[in-house]
Formats: sequence, C-alpha cells, structure tokens
Amino acid sequence: MDFSAVNWLAVLFCVLASMVIGGVWFGPKTFFPAWWKAVGKAGEPSMGGDASAPGSSLGMGVVWGGIVLAAFVQAVFMSLMVNAMGSMTGGATLGSGALAGFLLWLGFVAPSSLTNKLFADRIKAWVLEQGNHLINFVVMGAIVGAMS
Repeated sequence: MDFSAVNWLAVLFCVLASMVIGGVWFGPKTFFPAWWKAVGKAGEPSMGGDASAPGSSLGMGVVWGGIVLAAFVQAVFMSLMVNAMGSMTGGATLGSGALAGFLLWLGFVAPSSLTNKLFADRIKAWVLEQGNHLINFVVMGAIVGAMS
C-alpha cells in the first residue's frame, strides 16, 4: 500500500460527503425513525440532542468523533483501493472508482454486517444501514476516481 498516492483532498471530500449522505439518509424525516424501531429502541426517536444516545454510555462527542474517524479510515482505504484497482486498468476514473466502491461494499461491508444482523434478528436495520453504506462507498469511490 502506497500511502503517498493518497489524495488527501479527495479524502476530505469523501468524509464530508459521508457526513452529508448519512445526515440525509438517517434524518428525522427519512430513515431514522424506521431504523430506530428496527434496532429495537422503544419510545420516541432521539437524534442525540441530549448528552448521550438513549441506552448508551457514550457521549455524543464520542459518537460523532467515532463516526468522523470511521469515515476518514474508509476514505483513506478507498483511495488506496481505487488507485490500486485503477493501476490495473490504465488509471482511476469516476466510473471505475464508483465501481470499486460498489464492489468493496458488496464483497466486504454488506456480507460482514449481515452476519451480525442475522444473529441479532435485525434484518430491517441491516437493509436501512446498508443503503447508507452502499451510497457512501459508491460516492467515495467516485470522488477518489474523479480526483485521481
């Protein structure tokens, strides 16, 4: 892995895109209320306006810090994979980056999280979460490919 090939501006754009996509996908008027029920939470959905997520010992600063860190790690490794895959085909493009993002989601993200949700009996939550991950991975791959 050649970290010197990482386009750090593309990584920043990927992190920002992930925050926007997640904010829209899990917004109070979109899928958050359905996801809240699908993960077995009772009562009114809470977007974290209080000090911590209901039923969680983590403060919202830790939650959001973890979300940003996760998006950053995904974006860095998306950059590495898009560049590696692009080097085999003559260079990364928007299309090849989006395809790489889709394949990474399909081959690694979706099946590994499916195992967890099957044991937890939370298939509806898996579907809602994977829609967000699919869009994030395809968009991140497209951003990296376009900026390569």
